[in-house]
Amino acid sequence: MAYKLAYFVPLLLLLPACAGDDGGSIYTATTTAGTLTKGDSTLEDTGDNSGDGDGEPGDGDADEGDGDADTNTDTGPKLDVLNGEEMGSADDGGNSAGCKKVDFLFVIDNSGSMLEEQDNLASSFPSFINSISSTLDAAQDYHIMVTDTDEWVYAGCPFLCAFPLPGVCVGYECGVTQPQQCEDILGAGITWPKGANASNVDCNFVNGKRFMTDAEPNLPGTFQCAARVGTDSTDDPERPMEAMVQAVSGAGAVGTCNYDFLRDDAILVVTFITDEDDDNGDGSAGNVDTWRQALIDAKNGDETAIVMLGLFGDGDLPNGICGALDNGGAESSARLRAFLDSWGDNGIFGSICAPDYDDFFQSAVDIIDTTCDDFTPPE
Repeated sequence: MAYKLAYFVPLLLLLPACAGDDGGSIYTATTTAGTLTKGDSTLEDTGDNSGDGDGEPGDGDADEGDGDADTNTDTGPKLDVLNGEEMGSADDGGNSAGCKKVDFLFVIDNSGSMLEEQDNLASSFPSFINSISSTLDAAQDYHIMVTDTDEWVYAGCPFLCAFPLPGVCVGYECGVTQPQQCEDILGAGITWPKGANASNVDCNFVNGKRFMTDAEPNLPGTFQCAARVGTDSTDDPERPMEAMVQAVSGAGAVGTCNYDFLRDDAILVVTFITDEDDDNGDGSAGNVDTWRQALIDAKNGDETAIVMLGLFGDGDLPNGICGALDNGGAESSARLRAFLDSWGDNGIFGSICAPDYDDFFQSAVDIIDTTCDDFTPPE
């Protein structure tokens, strides 16, 4: 749940109506099994292989202090393949059946209640990408992009400069901090997460673009750096679907930021994770149908080239495990579930409240593998 500035107003009246004169930073950093559903069937998750979920910044070797993805780890796949070609280019193999490339998009809620969930995602990624590498043996060419659910993490911070609140706007300097290139564009790939509980380092993608590739020396560690997008968003409500649509758009500023990410001859795998529904009326622009069509259009009309994965609240379902959002759970997400259901067998969702996401992503690998096998790259 994002910090709502309106909630702060009564508190602000009790605080001194002036900020410090030093121009420095006004804040310092303080920081049961689920169900998997595919199509109309619900799969009980009886696995007990939950991870520790602690998600400490050092766990994935993307150490918080240095910004470098360590290269002395043996986790994750060893990938010695060429980088993907430019967006829109056809595979050298012509239109032979089966995919050779996969584009992964992760849309991650960066509101104030998402720390544990981001840690779980980061912890689950190494085994997920390892399973992808070993299962999709003919498809070893990856583009992986992370985006969050607001335009700029510090968008609401200037208002708070006169009334500093502990733990909010971490790293923001009043009158000094300005958005860097692409940082204030919804859907742009994230390379340097900022704010409370974020990596707060440049993740140093080796290709110099706004997405990772299989050429990363330590792909799991680099992803974990990027995926810790933090919990400092002051934008409420969250807009995961709008961020997703913008991320695959080739038009305007976001298209320039994300240039080369989306490829015609690759399948697209989207994962979104949020503890609130995308509210009708004040959430993302559009609806289930327009969101779905935007993705299909991005893949030149081929809806079979898309796999949709969602982790969100399930408290309204018979086997749901999420409690109330204000009690450490998650908001029931009927609208997001309707979007996920619209993809039929190419969509799967799990509970964001699960102790870990390993089983969810392992189930997703099977769907991705089938989609890859059935894909015919364009000529």
